[in-house]
This record gives sequence, C-alpha cells and structure tokens, in this order.
Amino acid sequence: MNEPLTLVLALVTGVLLGAMFFGGLWWTVRQVVSSKRSALWCFGSLLLRMSLALAGFYFISGGHWERLLLCLLGFVVARLIVIRLTRAAEKPTCLAQEAGHAS
Repeated sequence: MNEPLTLVLALVTGVLLGAMFFGGLWWTVRQVVSSKRSALWCFGSLLLRMSLALAGFYFISGGHWERLLLCLLGFVVARLIVIRLTRAAEKPTCLAQEAGHAS
C-alpha cells in the first residue's frame, strides 16, 4: 500500500478511536448518574476504553511515528466533534427545564 493512503487511514482510524473513547466516556457518565455501582462503571469503562485506544494506537502506528501522529490528531479531532455533538444534544433539555421554572 502506498504511503499517503496509509496516512489517511491512520487519521481516519484515529477519529474512530476517539469517537469510541469519548463517546464511551459520555455514555458512561450518563449511566453513572443513575447507577448504584458508579465506581465500578467508571473503572470498568476506563479500562475498556483505554485498552481499546492504546491497542488501536499500537497497531495503527506499526512503528512509524508519522502514523502515530496522524492517529493522535484524528483522536483529538474526534474529541472536538463529540464535545460539539453532546453539547448540542443537551441544550434542548436545559431550555425545557428553564422554561418549566419560569412558569
């Protein structure tokens, strides 16, 4: 496989790893709020998300720092995307709660 395609795949994989990691974090925080075993949720989620992300970085890099750097860049981009999407998903609920308090 040629080098530019490999670098693009590393970037895309980084975005997917980041979406999995930060999306999983968001989901975990929502589960912890209503759980009786919140510490178990947090610790289990951290182990799973970290293991998958680190294994993904290891296999994607293949000993090449360029691939690792692009994978990390994709990971950070996914973080920004997940933050934007989760904030957009929560705004209507906050507005509905504020409207309920006004009456």
